[in-house]
Amino acid sequence: MRRGMVILFWLCVWQLAAVMTHNDILLVGPVQVGGALLHSMAEADFLRTIFGSACRIGLGFFAALFCGVLLGTCSYRYGWPEEFFAPVITALKSVPVASFVVLLLIWAGSGSLSFFISFLIVFPNVYVNTIAGLKSADRRLLEMAKVFGVSGFNRVCFLYRPALMPYLRSCVKVSLGMSWKSGVAAEVIGLPADSLGERIYMSKIYLDTAGLFAWTLTVILLSFFFEKAVLYCLKKLEDWKPYPAVERRAYRKDAISEVHKDDRRGRSGAAVPGIFIRNVNKAYGNRQVLSDFSLTMRRGGRYCLMAPSGEGKTTLLGLLNRTVLPDAGMIEGVPERIGMVFQEDRLCETYDVAANILLTYRPGTGLHCSGRGKNRGAGAREEALRIIRTEAEKILPPECVTNSVNQLSGGMKRRCAVLRAMLSGAELIIMDEPFAGLDEQNRERTAAYILENLNGRTLLVTTHRAEDAALLDGEIVTL
Repeated sequence: MRRGMVILFWLCVWQLAAVMTHNDILLVGPVQVGGALLHSMAEADFLRTIFGSACRIGLGFFAALFCGVLLGTCSYRYGWPEEFFAPVITALKSVPVASFVVLLLIWAGSGSLSFFISFLIVFPNVYVNTIAGLKSADRRLLEMAKVFGVSGFNRVCFLYRPALMPYLRSCVKVSLGMSWKSGVAAEVIGLPADSLGERIYMSKIYLDTAGLFAWTLTVILLSFFFEKAVLYCLKKLEDWKPYPAVERRAYRKDAISEVHKDDRRGRSGAAVPGIFIRNVNKAYGNRQVLSDFSLTMRRGGRYCLMAPSGEGKTTLLGLLNRTVLPDAGMIEGVPERIGMVFQEDRLCETYDVAANILLTYRPGTGLHCSGRGKNRGAGAREEALRIIRTEAEKILPPECVTNSVNQLSGGMKRRCAVLRAMLSGAELIIMDEPFAGLDEQNRERTAAYILENLNGRTLLVTTHRAEDAALLDGEIVTL
């Protein structure tokens, strides 16, 4: 009601100003503009005029949106295109629109002028904001996805999309109005047939101020509804929270160094019966974290790594999960699949527990579905969700399984991270202080769940408490 009263007030001011001016060429009131608009709507070519301009400007906008997102993604992914396109983007942002209009009139004629002008106005904004949005993606979540071997599709959908959408929505909101303003202005100069710009220009030629206001009002309304429709679709895309697809492909290792080349087999080609870390050195600048460190872990063993903070526990875990490369030494026998509980929970906060676990869910343990018959596509996802929810209720309250992670307590998030590692189908389970933030009862319950579901897999846990090592019946390793 307040907004309606404000609009009514300014309409009254406008009408009063027109009455006081008493000159229909200088200023007309809303009553005359409304009459002129109704007269234009009664004309046979009114819809054709609107459709022609809307198609050209709309196609230019959507072409710019598509190309901006595509090239922005390529620039983020490969790096060199950003530098390659930098002069072009600078030119598009700096050159006056009038210069582009004149050049395009010479090169392409007036028929497609508004299409190209809308494209050139929108493209730089979308391109720059796409790169900024993708760069804002949480580095810790991306590292988690790399360790678990999350597919490219799931990374885009669940990690990059939430980071990109606020940037994209903001730039689209600005670019929509700019595309209509610049597109219609280009039509006023180029005068393509059946266009809003042509109608505005003809109103000016005949000193039809009411008609000029009416066609301007038409442009404003078209821009308003176009903006609402596009932003509504973007909001739906941003709010869309599907469950991840169940992946059945082989694990793909990213950026594996020479020290990991013989992961599952030794130099002789025989299967490696465990994990061997031989004479590994790692330094950060002048600080030596690991010096000539060696460790042998037999397959299926349980190991608890204990050392004071800052002594290299997290670095050693990074060497095993392939996110850190050693300066010297050899690491052999690391399985392809690794499930990990990081020092931070590294969960997708806006998704529920089941979606977070399904994101890294893989066949491979006794809990996982076979992938045959009905266990494909949607059937595989439904079966996986059923298994995940059943397992989650063993260490989490049942009502929490379908809640968003950002609604859970710190201890619940920690148990969700433990479940994600255990249900990842990994042959090596690495946990960095998995019981942090848990009370004694939940420590015992979670430790019992881990032991019951290891199924012969290797477990490496870092902890500061000897009691945790006792709960897991693990062999203590000190740095």
